Amino acid sequence: MAHIVIINPRFETSYWGLEHALPLFDAKANLPVACLPLLAALTPPDHQVTLIDENVEPIDYDLCAKADIVGLTGMIVQRAGMLAILKELRKRDCFVVVGGPWVTVQEDYFDGLTDVIFVGEAEQTWPQFLLEWQEGRHSTRYEQTEKTDMSTVPVPRFDLLKMDDYAVGSIQFSRGCPFTCEFCDIIVVFGRKPRIKTSPQILAEIEALLAVGMDTAFIVDDNLIGNKKAIKDVLRDVVAWQESHHYPMTFLTEASIDLADDAELMQLMVDANIRVVFIGVETPNEAALKETKKLQNLRKGGTMLEKIHTIQQTGMEVWCGMILGFDSDDATIFDAQRTFIKDARIVNAMVGMLTAIPKTPLYTRLSKEGRLDLDDPPAFGTNVIPLNLSREILRDGYVSVMSDLHSPSAYFDRLDSLYIDARIQPERTRLRYLRRHPFRLLALNSMWALEAAGIFFRLMRLVREAPLRQIYRQRLLKLLLRRPSPLVLQIYAIKCAMHYHAHLMVGKMRSGGEIVNSF
Repeated sequence: MAHIVIINPRFETSYWGLEHALPLFDAKANLPVACLPLLAALTPPDHQVTLIDENVEPIDYDLCAKADIVGLTGMIVQRAGMLAILKELRKRDCFVVVGGPWVTVQEDYFDGLTDVIFVGEAEQTWPQFLLEWQEGRHSTRYEQTEKTDMSTVPVPRFDLLKMDDYAVGSIQFSRGCPFTCEFCDIIVVFGRKPRIKTSPQILAEIEALLAVGMDTAFIVDDNLIGNKKAIKDVLRDVVAWQESHHYPMTFLTEASIDLADDAELMQLMVDANIRVVFIGVETPNEAALKETKKLQNLRKGGTMLEKIHTIQQTGMEVWCGMILGFDSDDATIFDAQRTFIKDARIVNAMVGMLTAIPKTPLYTRLSKEGRLDLDDPPAFGTNVIPLNLSREILRDGYVSVMSDLHSPSAYFDRLDSLYIDARIQPERTRLRYLRRHPFRLLALNSMWALEAAGIFFRLMRLVREAPLRQIYRQRLLKLLLRRPSPLVLQIYAIKCAMHYHAHLMVGKMRSGGEIVNSF
């Protein structure tokens, strides 16, 4: 039997990390990465597995020194932390294996600090390595020759994580995306053919999350609707499960904007109680969408703005990703982004500067053109040297857009526009069902009100700026007078906390701190 320690490094401060908001949610991290509990589930039961997420607890290097194998995973934004951890592990002569998205696209980044690396998915190669390690004949590099058959993926070991320390849980329905966006590494890692788990697998994972106390989960698929026919069948089963269990779960997810073209699919998502959908809008600049091959955003059936409003009308809130610095972008793009996000009534927009990830078509093209900054980290927050903007103008424009979007008036005006003026109806199917069960509805409304009150009192205690506290009080009072809904009150309280995080993050960038690029 081997003792295996698997580590996920701490994330640097980022828009979606919500580091400054986490104390307001009484949490240490927003959600667990999917790979830690999955790797534990893929490990044969005769081995002992310890999972360490540095986002919720410090790394016990003494424990690592005693372990037989220490595994490390990480994304591009975690690479500096990974490097520091590997140096500490090397000092202790640990046997170290490394996998995850970053080493998959930059295999030589940790040369001299690893014993084994895993490229791509590892459902086959991780058990293979453990068997060969036991037999004393392991390789130094593993890469699956075929994509994982998702119907064989086991239920993750959520029980090995400190789930009480996370704001929400995470669950994966599928992998892969059929589109060809030039900048995206998803199709490099997971391929263009969407692969989906079976309904029994997904329902078992949902029940495993509930068993560890998680009633909200982010479906981490990069495009939930990559295979619309298959996901509809799964969603029907999720809806039936929700109804038979009195709707205990709330979901958030990611999808492409062509979701708006399929009314049946949107309704199934609402019926499954998906409250939020993140969409890669990227830019209102149509030339940039063509340039980066984001053609799904240009299809007929309405403008992007109309499609976003169509999705919002179902009750699902739209979050979005936006990118600055495409080749066809000039200095007008900054105001164009501000205007689009305002008109779209999108409260939470993850804006970032275009970044070229190794092995993507964008990276290959820019490398040939000599337009990559190979310094790590790059001086201006991105490794892309823009075509029609100076690097200074791109950086300063990015910070300016982030600052303007998160000025209290702009941020909360978008929020009011969505929930007070447009009066979207979140979780409408769940609430309609629970009206037939009044005691359960009362309990849920009470929980939402208590959660809102908890966040509010922590805001009043922890936010140092008195004017900002006053704004939060005024906006919550306005909501109570205009729309006294416990659910919407909970959403507004969460939005206040998210605003506080962005406010602090942008403030540090404006005062000359490190540029935090969302990509």
